[in-house]
Amino acid sequence: MNLPISELLDLYNPNAPLEEAYTIPAAWYLDERIEDLEREHVFGRNWIAVGRVDQVAAQGQFFTIELAGEPLVVIRGSDGELRAFYNVCRHHAAAVANVPCGTVQHLRCPYHGWTYGLDGTLKGAPEFTGVCNFDRAKNGLVPVRVAAWEQFVFVTLNEDAPSLAAFLGDLPERVAPLSLGNIRFFERKSYTLACNWKVYVDNYLDGGYHVPHLHKGLNSVLDYKEYTIENSERYSLQSSPMVGSQEHASFAATRTGDRAYYYWLYPNFMINIYEGVMDTNLVLPLAQGKCLVQFDFYFADVSESRKEYNAESVRVSDRVQDEDVDICESVQRGLRSRAYGAGRLSVRREAGEHLFHRLLAKDFGMSR
Repeated sequence: MNLPISELLDLYNPNAPLEEAYTIPAAWYLDERIEDLEREHVFGRNWIAVGRVDQVAAQGQFFTIELAGEPLVVIRGSDGELRAFYNVCRHHAAAVANVPCGTVQHLRCPYHGWTYGLDGTLKGAPEFTGVCNFDRAKNGLVPVRVAAWEQFVFVTLNEDAPSLAAFLGDLPERVAPLSLGNIRFFERKSYTLACNWKVYVDNYLDGGYHVPHLHKGLNSVLDYKEYTIENSERYSLQSSPMVGSQEHASFAATRTGDRAYYYWLYPNFMINIYEGVMDTNLVLPLAQGKCLVQFDFYFADVSESRKEYNAESVRVSDRVQDEDVDICESVQRGLRSRAYGAGRLSVRREAGEHLFHRLLAKDFGMSR
């Protein structure tokens, strides 16, 4: 299919109610022009989760990330302020921070030694004597808007975006009773999937539809019949009562409490909460048919005495993730088939996916 981009977008009707709606068309997962639109209008204009506050807790502590094709560095200033910059030297465009993370007293470009303070100001430009009309004050690192919520760091490349608080809406109020601040980071694991990033998000947002069929272990501790889906403006909450089961002992031991909560924040951030356990999923597009999923695991108790329990909980998550990887990559292959164009949505289960697709269409300038 080689339709003009306007016709490609018109294949989806964002105004259809859930009971009449189709998914976004297969071409939206395959066409590089859609990928370009997402880079500019989705990842380039919204607030995007990029890391954890504990990664930038101390003065000079930083991490790097690429977002919408842009290299970024997030750093804690000597004044305690959280800042973010384009990770691009103002001299000849090399990265000023060329490792994933660390702690520094300043940011020094490895190419020609230009040096920047933790506040982004240009401190040193070797052998620049005699250069006319050069204003050091105008050659600092270019800043990026950054803010934190709970334990998470967000950035936006959009200078005109509303505040992070406005973007989150009532999500902080909904999450507050779960006391996420009392849960501590334990481990990060990353997975590279041979599928479009939206396939992974779709899978997450199907309202548990696939859980009884694909995740037998997880299904054994969830009350599937009482699984609920609630949508807000930019997030969806899937939730289920927990049930006791010894059918899969490792799941019963590590997924406990009264209720499981699965929050998705548009476009690509998930927070999964059980009693004393939390993991987050950050889904980053790498190419039209490839994405990276970063899992951060948190626990109420990260002491040495709980290390094996926490490690077992991570292994349980690995099993679920392996099952999701297989099915998401299968979906990506199926999307290329001439037998598939778009699918219908379950009114009972897939309201979250419907919200996701309509938000994408809105960011592409389509009416809702």
